[in-house]
Amino acid sequence: MAENQSIQQYYDRGSLRERLEAALAADGLDGRVLAPEDLAPLDQFHSRGLAATVELADALDIDGSAAVLDIGSGLGGPSRYLAARFGCKVTGIDLSQSFVDAASFLAERTGLSGKVAYKQANALSLPFDDGMFDLAWTQHVAMNIADRAGFYREAFRVLRPGGKLAIYDVVAGEVTPMHFPVPWAEQPAMSFVVTAEEMRDALVSQGFRITSWTDCTEAGADWFEARQRAQAAAAKPPALGLHVVMGSEFGIAGRNLGRNLREGRAGLIQAIAQKP
Repeated sequence: MAENQSIQQYYDRGSLRERLEAALAADGLDGRVLAPEDLAPLDQFHSRGLAATVELADALDIDGSAAVLDIGSGLGGPSRYLAARFGCKVTGIDLSQSFVDAASFLAERTGLSGKVAYKQANALSLPFDDGMFDLAWTQHVAMNIADRAGFYREAFRVLRPGGKLAIYDVVAGEVTPMHFPVPWAEQPAMSFVVTAEEMRDALVSQGFRITSWTDCTEAGADWFEARQRAQAAAAKPPALGLHVVMGSEFGIAGRNLGRNLREGRAGLIQAIAQKP
C-alpha cells in the first residue's frame, strides 16, 4: 500500500550501526555490556521515554515464561527492558529493516540476544500462527497505520485466550489541526491518529475487553516541557538521543508533539485490552 511505502521510507535510515557505534563511543559506552538504562535516551522511541515503558510494564503481570510480541519494535528499547526485567522472551517486528538491524546490534551490546529477536514484518500481516503469544505490546505505532481495525485484529489473532494487548499511543485531541511535523509523520498524509473513543471502540469491535485505561496527556506535556528546558540549558546536544537515528531536525517534531499535547490537539493513552 502507498502509505506503507511512504512510512517505510520515512523510517528507513540506511545502515545505522556505524552511527550507533560512534554515539556509544562518544558517550563512553563502548567496550562493555550495556544495561537498558544506558540506552534509554536513544532507544525509547515514544513520549516520556523509559518512564512510560516502566509504567506500562508495571500495569501487567509478566513472568519469565511469557511469550511477548513487540509490534513496531523500533530500536528495541522496550523489548530489551522487558527481557532484562522479567526474563521473558520477546519477539519484535518492525516495518523498517534498518531498525530491525539496529535493534539486533543493540541486543548484542546488552547481552540479550538469547532473549530478544527481531524481524522485518507488517503489523497488518503478522508472520505468526494463531495464539502464539501471551502478551502483545505496542507503543506509538498505531498512528502510522490507516487500518486500525486490521491492526487490532491481527494482535487479537496471535494472542492466546486470556492474552493481553498493552498499548501506549497518541490519540487525536478535540482541537484541530495538529501541528506538523511530529515524530511519526512529516505531514498529515502520513498520520492516522484517532480519538480515544474511536480507539476504544476499535478494540472492542475486534473482541477485546478493556481492563485498564489511563489518560497520560498531562504527564506527557509536562515531560516535553521539562526536556525542552534541559536541552536549552545544555551546552551541547547529548551524544545519545533520537537525533542519532532520525537526524538533527527531529527535535522540531518532538517540540511540536509537546505543543499538540498542551494545546489539546493530541492526547496520550495507556491501555490494556484482554482477549477472552
